[in-house]
Amino acid sequence: MSVRPPIPAGLEQQRALGPDWGAWLDRLPALAGVLLDEWELAPDGAAWHGHCSLVLPVTGRTGERQALKITFDGDDESRHEALALQHWGGHGVVRLVRADPGRRALLLERLHERDLADLDDTAACEVLGDLYGRIRRPAPPQLATVGSYVGRWVEPLAALPRDAPLPHRLVDQARHLAADLLAAPPERPVIVHGDLHQHNVLAADREPWLVIDPKPMAGDQHYEPAPALWNCWERLVAAGDVRAGVRHRFHTLVDTAGLDEDLARDWVVVRMVVNASWSLQDAERERRALDAGERDWITRCIAIAKAVQD
Repeated sequence: MSVRPPIPAGLEQQRALGPDWGAWLDRLPALAGVLLDEWELAPDGAAWHGHCSLVLPVTGRTGERQALKITFDGDDESRHEALALQHWGGHGVVRLVRADPGRRALLLERLHERDLADLDDTAACEVLGDLYGRIRRPAPPQLATVGSYVGRWVEPLAALPRDAPLPHRLVDQARHLAADLLAAPPERPVIVHGDLHQHNVLAADREPWLVIDPKPMAGDQHYEPAPALWNCWERLVAAGDVRAGVRHRFHTLVDTAGLDEDLARDWVVVRMVVNASWSLQDAERERRALDAGERDWITRCIAIAKAVQD
């Protein structure tokens, strides 16, 4: 058997998220070794990792530079990653070479570690906006809908106390917007990436930039822009005018992609309020006060939801 690759320290930290993560991390070195053997791959450099995946640079049996990705098997949102990559067929997206969905294993073309965060905000958002159009493909029937996720996520908003550190007016607005959006799903749903932002677009040899790491759903492409607004946040803070920076990103994405501004704005508001509410729900479930990171995150979510509407 191949040498079991070590798990990067950053990924090991996910043990703190619960026993399911710990069990997966315990299995991961052996699983990686088995896949390396079965697929006749040779490790070719230090491992990378995402929030819930291990990525091993490898070479194939004829010398191809590839990447073996193994994702946490408890991550429901990435369950159909292989299916989405297959349907995209490498058009604007990393190319899928081989997959074992049961073991959440993908063999992918090798990309570079440089991402869109290396570009200025305008250039990065122009690339993202162009990619929105390139990955617009009819959704296969196996994908869960955006509505099935969002409907579940919005329900707890009704129970938030009025004194929660999330403006009640904004919560009510998000609930009403979500109801309207979910009542009118698109007639022809497309594959929605779900987490398309600056760090999920990598430099490549085949094309200048390629999309990675989808959390695929079937729905409205106007759902996409929010992650590009909350990522690379330190850049907006350093520029000194967060509101202007958020608005500039938003309008660059909308204009480049040819999106409907009102629909894109409504989805940003819904997503930001839902994201903020998750921190509140975590603290309540664990019967503790919000920590500093959670308070900062809620402030960021509120700032984005307000900025796109001002």
